[in-house]
Amino acid sequence: MDAFYASIEQRDNPEYRGKPLAVGYGGERGVVAAASYEARRYGVRSAMASKTAKAKCPQLIFVLPRFDVYREVSHKVMDIFLEYTNLVEPLSLDEAFLDVTENHKRIKSAIRIAKEIKVRIKVETGLTASAGVSYNKFLAKIASDYEKPDGLYVILPHDAEKFIENLDIERFYGVGRVTARKMYQHGIYNGADLKKISEARLVQLFGKAGHLYYNYTRGIDERKVEPNRIRKSIGAENTFATDLGNFTELTIELYHIAKKVWERITVKEFYGRTTTLKIKYADFEIITRSHTLPGKINSFNVFWKTAKEMLKQIDISQKKIRLIGLSVSNNEDVESLKTIQLEINFGKGAGT
Repeated sequence: MDAFYASIEQRDNPEYRGKPLAVGYGGERGVVAAASYEARRYGVRSAMASKTAKAKCPQLIFVLPRFDVYREVSHKVMDIFLEYTNLVEPLSLDEAFLDVTENHKRIKSAIRIAKEIKVRIKVETGLTASAGVSYNKFLAKIASDYEKPDGLYVILPHDAEKFIENLDIERFYGVGRVTARKMYQHGIYNGADLKKISEARLVQLFGKAGHLYYNYTRGIDERKVEPNRIRKSIGAENTFATDLGNFTELTIELYHIAKKVWERITVKEFYGRTTTLKIKYADFEIITRSHTLPGKINSFNVFWKTAKEMLKQIDISQKKIRLIGLSVSNNEDVESLKTIQLEINFGKGAGT
């Protein structure tokens, strides 16, 4: 979906249309959750501090998020997907992989399916979507971002090699700002540069991800679209471009991560009881803090409050932080667990 949250706000509020809009919380400690394309022209981006966004675009309009509305629209979009195939793997409220090799409508062309879905989304939600069509996840994901907004980009098998070689390294799926900077240091600026590096060297430089990068440059991605993966937890983490030692900056970064995790929780309907905060210091020491609630976390406000309180317990007086991660686990039904415990037969002489 194109600028999903912001587009919904512009759809529902005609006075916002054509104007730079940010969904999020304004003020000194606020952060942008989503930005309209009008705002993006000024350099406003999601995860940006609200103060910075306002400096870039003084006329920027801030509106509070309405996640109940966004979820409702997301369900409509996902229902459209499911009319074509059961192999739908949501990535967030506004994005999913579809495997249409075999589909309910027996349409032989994936391009035709993408066009139909785009039209259906526009008619039924009033919003635009961009689609990427290719023969694996890596290329389809890149293609989906290639001609936004309202785009449709196709990467055919015989075009893939040349496309990847000319692709800027920042556009590779899974390459963030920190990894991109590291690649620059080794003379890697595009797919052609990356392809020159041996697999062993890539693993040495980037760990397990090196295997993926080696295959990606050759158009290889064996991952399947998995609609029913059994999850034990849902989370996200971010490695900072520079180590952070300011509590306000860390809070903003954590808020962005919390939003991303909550999106994934909502899409997967994975409402756990345990929140875990992961911290990696500048010297690579890793610590975690966990907090378990009596019941499942059923609102973002509860989730964010828990995460923020755990962050306050972290000591940043001696060394800075290079990575923050946040996850939710323990989604078993509490009442079911109690019932199971009551029915256990410990046998004669057993203790409790």
